[in-house]
Amino acid sequence: MVAAAETFTDWLAQGQVPEARLSPEQRGLLQAAFRFRQQQGTDYYATRLLGHFLLHCSSGLKVATIARLLGISRPTASRQQALSAKQAVQQAHHRLDGRPYGKLLPRYAGPIAEFLFGHPDASRADLIDFVAQTFGVRVSRIALYKFLKKFGLDEASRRAAAAAQAPPATAGRAGPAPAPVPPRPGEGPAAVPFVGQGQPVPTPAPPFSPHARSTPAPSC
Repeated sequence: MVAAAETFTDWLAQGQVPEARLSPEQRGLLQAAFRFRQQQGTDYYATRLLGHFLLHCSSGLKVATIARLLGISRPTASRQQALSAKQAVQQAHHRLDGRPYGKLLPRYAGPIAEFLFGHPDASRADLIDFVAQTFGVRVSRIALYKFLKKFGLDEASRRAAAAAQAPPATAGRAGPAPAPVPPRPGEGPAAVPFVGQGQPVPTPAPPFSPHARSTPAPSC
């Protein structure tokens, strides 16, 4: 909780905000924000809710000024400015569950795959920065690896998919198959003789050989 001795003027001095330069609207807004801090305290959740409101209410205050009033860093305030109310609540839930990082959702797989396709040489750090800039969540390397592995976007799976889509390499160029020899006129296809088991294979007769005996019989 904020100390009871703290005053509105002290709070403005902490944020380096000259009270005389505030417009009536800004002064009323910051007075309400100061009362909110007195009632709700300065813990992470109260600061996160108040910061999200101050960063998105078009108060005209600079991000650095709001960061000093809330007691957070300038880069942290810039990251929170890019988040929606739903994302801010989700990050608060992650903090409540003890998870310092955001969660990768299945719908992120498409943009991540498109990024990897357009940047095949991107490092893991580049991909983490892309996720942070695109979806407003900061993930660990282990969480990112598990996500890529689950959706087949890791380097090993992408290489295997590329190898499967590549045309197979031919071992050698085979020559043309010999053309079949057409049968002679008047001849049909040669019959294959059937030979029983244990019988000698018959020798085919020479072509144009007469069926009768070729040598004359001895005369009596």
